[in-house]
Amino acid sequence: MVKGMKWYVMLVVLLSFTVVTSACSSSDKSDKETSSSGQAQTTDKAADESKFPRTIQTANGDVTINEKPKKVAVVHWGYGDSLLLFDLESVGIALPFTEQQSVLHSDQYKPYVDKVKDLQIVGENTQVDLEKLLAYGPDLIIAGNAINKDVLGELSKIAQTVVIDEAQTDVWSNWPALVTKFGEILGQEDVAADYIAKYQADQHAGKEKLSSLNGTVAFVQVREQEVYLQGTNYTKQYYEGLGLTPPQSNDMADGAKISLEGLAALDPDYLFLGYFNYSDKSMAAATDAWEDSEVWKKLKAVQNGHVYSINGELALGYGPIGNSYGVQAVIDELSK
Repeated sequence: MVKGMKWYVMLVVLLSFTVVTSACSSSDKSDKETSSSGQAQTTDKAADESKFPRTIQTANGDVTINEKPKKVAVVHWGYGDSLLLFDLESVGIALPFTEQQSVLHSDQYKPYVDKVKDLQIVGENTQVDLEKLLAYGPDLIIAGNAINKDVLGELSKIAQTVVIDEAQTDVWSNWPALVTKFGEILGQEDVAADYIAKYQADQHAGKEKLSSLNGTVAFVQVREQEVYLQGTNYTKQYYEGLGLTPPQSNDMADGAKISLEGLAALDPDYLFLGYFNYSDKSMAAATDAWEDSEVWKKLKAVQNGHVYSINGELALGYGPIGNSYGVQAVIDELSK
């Protein structure tokens, strides 16, 4: 009996020792992981800070940014989505329309908006709100020398301002150049390069996928009361990037306002309708009245089921997020 008790006591002690040893081991592992994570964050922070000061060539001369900016505002209403690509905790953005009408609430923008802890609107309907900008209190302001020419003096009183030469870095026709410039300003060249590389790779793959497509493709911008043919000069991401063929027209280069009869004269094989009420169907669309017309019904694209609806604000816009959405949407529709 005594011998049995001794074995029992020894077993309990052994198990207790095993549990304590395991707990200590787990605790040590957890402490090491926490320490490793903390060291990684410290290293990342040090790496970011080591990129500053940096001197940037701008339209207002060489500008030296001494420290990594924590609050960045863009007051050019065409620069917002380019800024959202980057790793920033706080941004201020001027918009082309009202906040309610903007694409900030779209599914395509959601991943970029959600990663920003603090997003403030510092302008709407293409106009900078200087009071809101001042209240936001940016460390750095990014402006355009043409769009923002009337307020440049006021901007520099609020915070250090980098003015981009819009002739050299044209967001309307060459957003990769703007994104590259933003990467240089923010010390995040790798973010810019990675986004551009992925976009170009997707575009190249799409061009190969659509290489056997026959026929002409037209893009029209559908507003509440008017419709516009999108010119090839402003839709290079599709005609050049994806190798699509535009209809023959004197207006094809720069685009123009177009009627249903004008569209019938073009009679494209494939037709993309870029709706500006895509996210808000309570707004009217100028093409609503076309759909019951015999002229509309006789279009080749209509008869063959080759009419596609896309978000016009995004796909027919000028920035990286919108263009990425548009390129993928066009590839998806034309490869069905």
